[in-house]
Amino acid sequence: MMNKLLTELRRRNIFRVAGVYAVVGWILMQVAGALENSLNLPDWFDSMATAALLISFPIAMLLAWAFEMTPEGVKRTEAVAEGDSFTAKTGRALDYVIVGGLVLVAALVIWQGTRSSPILRQAQDEAADNENNTNPHSEGSPQAIVSKDANINTDAASIAVLPFADLSPNKDQGYFSDGMAEEILNVLANLSGLEVASRTSSFQFKGQEAIGIPFIALQLHVRYILEGSVRKAGDTIRITAQLIDAETDKHMWSETFDRTLTTSNIFAVQDEITKAIVEQLSSRITGPTKIAAPTVRKADTQNLDAYELYLQARALFTIRNNVNLPSIIETFEQVVVADPDFARGWAGLAAAYGVAPSWLFTDRDYFTLSNDAGYRAIALNPDLSLPYAVLGNNSSGQSPGKFTEAFVYYAESIKRDPKDVSALQWRGEAYVATGFFDKAEADFKRCSEIDPNYLQCPMWRAKIKLYQGKTDEGLALYEDTLSRGGVGGELLYAITYAHAGDERAARLALASAFQRFSWLNGRSERLYRALTDPAFDFTQEAKAYEVEWKAIHGDDEAWSGATALIFKNYAAVKWETNNSFWWTRTDPEFLKSPDRKRLIREAGVFDYWREHGFPPQCKPVGENDFECD
Repeated sequence: MMNKLLTELRRRNIFRVAGVYAVVGWILMQVAGALENSLNLPDWFDSMATAALLISFPIAMLLAWAFEMTPEGVKRTEAVAEGDSFTAKTGRALDYVIVGGLVLVAALVIWQGTRSSPILRQAQDEAADNENNTNPHSEGSPQAIVSKDANINTDAASIAVLPFADLSPNKDQGYFSDGMAEEILNVLANLSGLEVASRTSSFQFKGQEAIGIPFIALQLHVRYILEGSVRKAGDTIRITAQLIDAETDKHMWSETFDRTLTTSNIFAVQDEITKAIVEQLSSRITGPTKIAAPTVRKADTQNLDAYELYLQARALFTIRNNVNLPSIIETFEQVVVADPDFARGWAGLAAAYGVAPSWLFTDRDYFTLSNDAGYRAIALNPDLSLPYAVLGNNSSGQSPGKFTEAFVYYAESIKRDPKDVSALQWRGEAYVATGFFDKAEADFKRCSEIDPNYLQCPMWRAKIKLYQGKTDEGLALYEDTLSRGGVGGELLYAITYAHAGDERAARLALASAFQRFSWLNGRSERLYRALTDPAFDFTQEAKAYEVEWKAIHGDDEAWSGATALIFKNYAAVKWETNNSFWWTRTDPEFLKSPDRKRLIREAGVFDYWREHGFPPQCKPVGENDFECD
């Protein structure tokens, strides 16, 4: 009986149909998984496809038993005489399909194995590229922004949050999708037991996901990657998040959240994502260190317009310059008009007002505006770090500087957020201004440990080296930071290069300054001659420069700290534009001039010394005087 059944199953090609079904079904499941990822379909899509294939299998077997393909079409098997049956031909065709399918399966398996190759192979490939100097991220390349010693972190809980993709219909919500990722990153960064790559480091890979998650993780020195997407349409929002183990390039967790577009729902989704991440990572980590559980956050504004404007202004603030800063200020002002009780909006406005003077904006009393906004932010939420950092920066930057007050504000800011690199940078700058280079160096080093790609901190470390007379070290650090995308201090380095006899580098530094500051355009040759020509007539050339400036710009201030030093017009140097130039060592004439002491007094630095003590390079002289090396 059993032999007869098996014979009939073979005659009706049931086994061959089952084989074809298995091969084709496996291929379809791979396609379903690929479509789920590439099209950001719900995470149940591939599971549903698998279930449908399994349910359909017995149906396919029943159909294969009951029907036969003939030249006249499909007929019931019983209606076809055994001598007229085409099952033999059909069987051979099915054999070809099975063989072809197995070849395709093998190809897919090999491709997937290559695609998810171990991290070590990628590291070896990168090392080979670096040796041949062909990798665009290798040392010596302008695009090099990661450490050459980067390696995958396999022992600790470490994660990077990549910018979320903007899948909105008009592709105009990049600031919003970036904001979602940054909000999640900020929550994770405050959890003890978890190492989180900084925003600057992670966001440099925006739009570069095609290079592969393992490669990105290798560069960021993390084990896990969170990526996702945001789609806004009308009053609805879809947020998809995927947690990936870079060691295997496999998804650990994925979920799609469809919500009505409200700030409460947005914060709730962010909390759900962070909770899921902590649960996933905690289940994989061994050892005494545990990841702290995230606390449930309440939306700090119920006004959706205010929140969206805030994300837009914050995104621009990270890339601020003298062109977009007025727009940033205007947008933050719209934030607090939309919701006067939104503390982070006031903090952002305080920061935008506070940096305006450093970009030479003088049309409003920005320090007063910044202080008022900072006080308002603290009154609404005293736990925020940023407003204290801004108030500290304002205190050290006002005339005269109140450094005692500034350092108190900086301490309050860093106490609330020890990883606030802006607070560390600004406090470090205040230490430089007051001459305490060791303390400044410590803050800038800590800043770089937290965020290796926040390049203002190594730029300031390079300045410290120059101020200490360690010119070679300072220039080496400056050039390294410059190669990684750093900007700033071009005129100071032009002076330094010229003093060191490197006229070519001095000209290049001037050219870089001209690109950043439109008010220098057309004056490069005069500045270059001032730096390199021993016969340069500083008095007459300075007068010509000032006349030329006012003819073009009207009564605007003609002198920055650097240009006044270049022309040896020391009386025109104002400490507000350069609050550490009194430490420059490239002009011995300036160091001996009364204007150096004038600047130190006007900046409030001497008052700070009398209250808290002098730095190693300075000492008091009598009751009301001092001298410095």
